[in-house]
Amino acid sequence: MAGAASGVPTIYPTILYDDARAAIRTLTQGLGFTEEAVYEGENGRVMLGSKGREGVFARAMAGAGPAGVYVVVDEVDEHCARAREFGVEILMDPTDQDYGSRDYMARDAEGNVWSFGTYAPGSAG
Repeated sequence: MAGAASGVPTIYPTILYDDARAAIRTLTQGLGFTEEAVYEGENGRVMLGSKGREGVFARAMAGAGPAGVYVVVDEVDEHCARAREFGVEILMDPTDQDYGSRDYMARDAEGNVWSFGTYAPGSAG
């Protein structure tokens, strides 16, 4: 992919909201994102999976759009507590995964599914 060798992301997730301003408030105040530019960000990764699988993520995505987003965070439990305090719907509490990550899952006000955890493919260490 173009840019892959330089470390520049080549895929950027796009999520459409009915009320983008309200979504930005949830993403920044509730889920801890930093608003750098409303129209784009400088870093990003996308994970792909197959439809029709079992589990919490598959059930969460059943009523959502065609995409979910996974975001790497250091302090999963604290991040989840912040989101819950803001009123974000928590679909799965922080859970240790078989693949070594600690993850939790949330749904924003417009049904998009967000996963947060320590899984960082390609990271050193």
